[in-house]
Amino acid sequence: MKYVEKLTNNVWKIKADSNVYILLEEKIVIDTGNRAFRNILQTFMNKIISFDKVEKVFFTHLHYDHIGNFDLFTNAKFYASEDAINSLKENKIDTIMNKDIAEKFNIELNKLESFENFKIIKTPGHTKGSICILYKKDNILFSGDTLFYNKKLGRIDLPTSVPNKFQETLNNLTKYNFKILAPGHDY
Repeated sequence: MKYVEKLTNNVWKIKADSNVYILLEEKIVIDTGNRAFRNILQTFMNKIISFDKVEKVFFTHLHYDHIGNFDLFTNAKFYASEDAINSLKENKIDTIMNKDIAEKFNIELNKLESFENFKIIKTPGHTKGSICILYKKDNILFSGDTLFYNKKLGRIDLPTSVPNKFQETLNNLTKYNFKILAPGHDY
């Protein structure tokens, strides 16, 4: 299995159960992968950028398989949608879906609204705080667990899912003409 893939000159993907995306020029990571696959991230990430050089981590949502290695990024500021942050405050275990990771996940989360070269798109469905991130510079849509390859869609039967919003989310995503889809998983 190939664990590392170069999407553009600036964007790399590491497959750590869920995908970890590295935007080299911006020193940004999108999602941090599943803690059970930590060794993959530790083996391959330093070949692209060292953990301590990452300045920002954006979370597409707060499930354990997308936040599991947050503590490797010792100098980063962490960002999630306002709805994800509120879900975390309301019920940490339901939001993260893993008691061990929930107990460890005691970091300050900043509200992710907008950054230069990025469009933050609210995509409730998989979770009420799910977002997709459009990286305008390379026209890449980081879709988290909302949208996958071959028109597969994220689950909407989980504790913080909002199934009644999912069709609206999918309709909204059709107006974005992205060149590369970068999903949360490769299935």
